[in-house]
Amino acid sequence: MNTRALVLLSGGQDSATCLAQAIKDFPGAVSAVAFDYGQRHKIELDQAAIIAKKTHINLDIISLPFISDLTHNALTRKDIAIESKEGELPSTFVDGRNLFFLSVAAVIAKQQGCHILYTGVCETDFSGYPDCREDFIKSLEQTLSLAMDYTFQIRTPLMFLSKSETVLKMKDLGFLDLYRLTHTCYEGTRPACGKCPACLLRLNGFAEAGIKDPLDYVE
Repeated sequence: MNTRALVLLSGGQDSATCLAQAIKDFPGAVSAVAFDYGQRHKIELDQAAIIAKKTHINLDIISLPFISDLTHNALTRKDIAIESKEGELPSTFVDGRNLFFLSVAAVIAKQQGCHILYTGVCETDFSGYPDCREDFIKSLEQTLSLAMDYTFQIRTPLMFLSKSETVLKMKDLGFLDLYRLTHTCYEGTRPACGKCPACLLRLNGFAEAGIKDPLDYVE
């Protein structure tokens, strides 16, 4: 197995942390991929490109428009409210998103001769998303390896970390300044709204870590 890594880089806080981890693990041998799936916060792709340039890595942005055609959710449609009802998946859940992302990323990785994928999924703060669970990731890792007759390893360094622990991990990695370049807000605005579930998770994480969030928020 070679020593190259491909990072799924959304432009958000978690994926930036995974990028930092990959750079530490495989210096000079990291590339990244981001996906345009019709998300309302498409500005995250601009931030992914800025982060890639800052860290001197190659970034491919792949368009997957069919995702927004197949599923109706608050991340791809502004007429659907961002909400979470008891006993139901959050309205921000995109059916098949991580399945599609990791499958496409695996194809790209194989073409690059890369066996290792990094993704920022997390069970601790997974917001009710079933495709952020470790059992899903392990299952898909095996499926992709069998499907392409190629050994993949999907690394999830944030799987059991809280948002505050993720912030502290980034500090330990020496890449805390990258967070000012990330985008988290579901509304796709800069300054961030500070009220959506993603913003609240982020803000609480920084507060618990005792570190000031470098992003600007609407007052």
